[in-house]
Amino acid sequence: MSFMKKAKMLATVSAVTLGSIIVLTSLFNAVPQKANADEGTDNGKDEGVVLTFSTVGDSRADAAQPGLSAQDKIWLQNTKGFTRITREVQKQNANLFLFNGDMIMGYTQNSDVNVLNRQYAYWRGLVANMFETGTYVVPVPGNHEVQDKYKDASGNTVKKATQANENTWRANMGDIIMDTERFKQIEGVDIQDWDVKNHPQIGTNNISTDQSQLSYSFDLKGSHFVIINTDPVGNDSHAPIEWMKQDMANAKKNGAKHIFVFGHKDAFPYVADPSTPPTADGLDADPASRDEFWKVIEDNNATYFCGHEHVFNVSKHGKAYQVLVGSGGSPFEVTTPTNNPTDRMYAWATVKVYKNGKVEVNCYGFDENYGKTKLIKSIDL
Repeated sequence: MSFMKKAKMLATVSAVTLGSIIVLTSLFNAVPQKANADEGTDNGKDEGVVLTFSTVGDSRADAAQPGLSAQDKIWLQNTKGFTRITREVQKQNANLFLFNGDMIMGYTQNSDVNVLNRQYAYWRGLVANMFETGTYVVPVPGNHEVQDKYKDASGNTVKKATQANENTWRANMGDIIMDTERFKQIEGVDIQDWDVKNHPQIGTNNISTDQSQLSYSFDLKGSHFVIINTDPVGNDSHAPIEWMKQDMANAKKNGAKHIFVFGHKDAFPYVADPSTPPTADGLDADPASRDEFWKVIEDNNATYFCGHEHVFNVSKHGKAYQVLVGSGGSPFEVTTPTNNPTDRMYAWATVKVYKNGKVEVNCYGFDENYGKTKLIKSIDL
């Protein structure tokens, strides 16, 4: 064989090989890769991460909110801010993404199911890809999901939860609360201690309607997750305290090492300016009940993640933390500049649970101008 023929054959083989490498590399890069369990350890001092979850709330928008696209003014969603958060959460390899309510604007006067269904559908589209890339989305009801807003005969603004809105919530979120088969396909393990019948019962804590798939709990890899509806019909701005006590007691009997609670309304408001404190619009609307709720959190060494106020703040009350991440895209609570740069940041929390028992809460955010994402707070539980 001549030298020229050999060179031509080698060039052809090289081209085919290089093309195959490019195709394989492209395919590999196109598929999101889960990180190894040991990633995120502290210079080898920890035994490795066994579970990662992220949480945020309040992505619904207001038509008058600055910076919204024409599309978002129709759908009342901060698509740009919220989808950036979801992408960053996916990069952090979260097993779960717990969304703490107010994913839709809602607040129709007569529980208008047509309006609510359209808004839910848009939000579900925004998180659909997370299921396909290894993150199971866990929804938490907020006041914009379960309440109507209207003027009474005296002209006063009224916000009240309705049974119709609770039913619409289940119709739009029930398929993922909880799809145990899909959960296992995504996470590779079974969800534990999930029972759709485990929810607050009518007659306790002034609850008057079915709370299935509104308040619920489950276990995963030694951690217990408690989701609560903080606006049950007839008892808005209250937590299901009696159910929480029993649920957490059962979880500890079953060996839960950590307890995380997720609700929409905050227990302790964030005060950006002491001269103009916020109105009591969260669980603090009933201080005695709020204190009883917090005692349950403290007694069970739990951590409370919430939203409602459109701001980021981590605070410790007694021996328990409240992680306020109502910063998923809604209009900022703090309207004027302050000395605290996180007051007007889109922020979320990512929690890592380690084999050695350590729990690390890392809070990330980016400013209102969509600058670089930063680690803005880190605590160990």
